Amino acid sequence: MRNKFAMAALIATALSAQAHAQATEDELVIGIGQFPTGFHPNLTSHVAASYIMGMARRPFTVYDPDWKLICVLCTELPDLEKGTAREWTTPDGKPGLATDYTIRPDAVWGDGTPITTDDVQFVWDVGHVPEAGANNQEMYRQMEQLEIRDDKSFTIYWNKRQCDYQGINDFELVPAHLDRGAFDDPAEYKNRTLYETDTTNPGLYFGPYRITRVEPGATVVLEQNPTWWGKAPQFKRIIVRVIENTAALEANLLSGEVDYIAGEDGLSLDQALSFEKRHGDAYDVVFKQGLFYEHIDLMLDNPILADRRVRAALLHAANRDAISQRLFEGKQPVAHGSVNPLDKVYYPDVPKYEYDPGRASALLSEAGWNVIKNGVRYNRNDEKLSLELMTTAGNRVRELVEQALQSNWKQVGVEVRIRNEPARVLFGETIRERKFTSMAMFAWFSSPENIPFTTMHSTMIPTEDNNWSGQNYTGYSNPEMDDALDRIQVECADDVQDELWRKIQTIYATDLPVLPLYFRAVPFVFPKWLTGVRPTGHQYPSTLWIEDWRAE
Repeated sequence: MRNKFAMAALIATALSAQAHAQATEDELVIGIGQFPTGFHPNLTSHVAASYIMGMARRPFTVYDPDWKLICVLCTELPDLEKGTAREWTTPDGKPGLATDYTIRPDAVWGDGTPITTDDVQFVWDVGHVPEAGANNQEMYRQMEQLEIRDDKSFTIYWNKRQCDYQGINDFELVPAHLDRGAFDDPAEYKNRTLYETDTTNPGLYFGPYRITRVEPGATVVLEQNPTWWGKAPQFKRIIVRVIENTAALEANLLSGEVDYIAGEDGLSLDQALSFEKRHGDAYDVVFKQGLFYEHIDLMLDNPILADRRVRAALLHAANRDAISQRLFEGKQPVAHGSVNPLDKVYYPDVPKYEYDPGRASALLSEAGWNVIKNGVRYNRNDEKLSLELMTTAGNRVRELVEQALQSNWKQVGVEVRIRNEPARVLFGETIRERKFTSMAMFAWFSSPENIPFTTMHSTMIPTEDNNWSGQNYTGYSNPEMDDALDRIQVECADDVQDELWRKIQTIYATDLPVLPLYFRAVPFVFPKWLTGVRPTGHQYPSTLWIEDWRAE
């Protein structure tokens, strides 16, 4: 009898799994940890938005899962040898570069309107008005002229030579025929764009899917786009459910409320390690090492943090090795700078700040914080050495890291108060508008050989005057760093590139505008029946190839 019952149970389990796989051909429910701070592709810099838009849009150029730059919306990359890229002289007599692009002939918006150079012109116009607040302002500054050759072909004239001249990853198209009217008042464009006021308009999208329903803070629904020109996706509908508490996210996976958790913004690594031990027979767990840099941005306008000795003391007092071992089983190695060892431009011989509470205490005393009362340091003006640390509320692993750091810093007399906010608030306003008072912990996702211009150059400090564009949230300004960042874009000889990469990484590790924590390994937890998902290991999400995802 036991054998009969066991066989019946096995058959029932198999049938249940098969039925589940069949059902998901119609609908895939993805769990994600954050709700997008916006949906406009050029005004929002947020992992959740990138992940969702990967299903609904396609960039001109992008790095694929093999870290190779490819054309997606264009027909081929510009090439100096082919003559589709060439040198030119700017109006003020400086050396520049011209690059040719052609839009795919079959590319159309979700409402059937062809994608043309009219859309290119519109994005160009928006990007060249600083008040509009486009993300990559430096890219637009370098774009000197635009030549529209016909409905599908155009040339960008750059006002400086570019070593990485082929890609225009951040030049994301927007439908001119729909959104141009919202640009009448550039300063209000971010609020008036249809991506915010009419998010489900089919004409805003041109990927395999288009957004059909949005419940703010909770759900985004995408359905197949009938005007999509590429490989047909299998799932008829994608439901993205936002569950900001990572423990609840895991519970929803196990209960079947979600089918799959986005690796790019899902379970923390410690959860995934535990999950693999408990449920590895039912799910495939992959830990993808990549260009994910967890760090703490410091508000350098804060007089306490303006002193480099204090910044160095905070890093010496942080037991990052213990955090890596105890929370992540060593799978997330300590970072000594922003460039990952996986990246070929990584330079290992930068200044390093090993765990040394004695050295941290000496630096703090040297900086004038040498009076200790009730375990907390004060200066001669009786000002308390007290700082505030912020991160995304509900992210369990970050909250554990916060607590570990708070304890470390308490041991050397630094009082740290923890005040977290929901991701949509922290990224949508607090960090973007530089409203954090001391420290903000989050991660950067980058592309291979990514020049940290927007995060380190002094012209990239967000202000009210530039409508909070730029990502230099710390307010860091160093002429030597600016010079190196300017030069590395245009001086392309291998030996010069090597020298400048060394210089950038050394200055960064010496000045410490940011406290490096660790390089993240991103956990992907796959149900056994889901295939075709390829983690990229860089900032461009796996959803850019969602047409390859299958339920089997």
